[in-house]
Amino acid sequence: MIKVYHNPRCSKSRCALDYLNEKGIQFDVIEYLNAPFTKDELRDVLNKLGISAEELLRKNETEFKENFKGKTLSNEEWIDAMIKFPKLIERPIVVNQDKAVVARPTEKIDEIL
Repeated sequence: MIKVYHNPRCSKSRCALDYLNEKGIQFDVIEYLNAPFTKDELRDVLNKLGISAEELLRKNETEFKENFKGKTLSNEEWIDAMIKFPKLIERPIVVNQDKAVVARPTEKIDEIL
């Protein structure tokens, strides 16, 4: 089953849900601000994305600017930061079995279908 890590306040995230619905694809929605990632879940998603934790950061978020701007952290420290401040996680993330994409633009979803 496809999983979409979703923030309802994000227009790109809503577009991903619409895109999958238009294609008639079933999926589970995980509102990661209400049901936060565990460290293992976030590590797993990063593996499926094939990127480092730092590459998944939203560096324009207030939490980033106030707490992390100009800092060099290890991959594990960035994971800890995203667990503590889930708004730092880029979205939407769409996972299909052992592959994942950050659906920006929305059509990137096609890469894992």
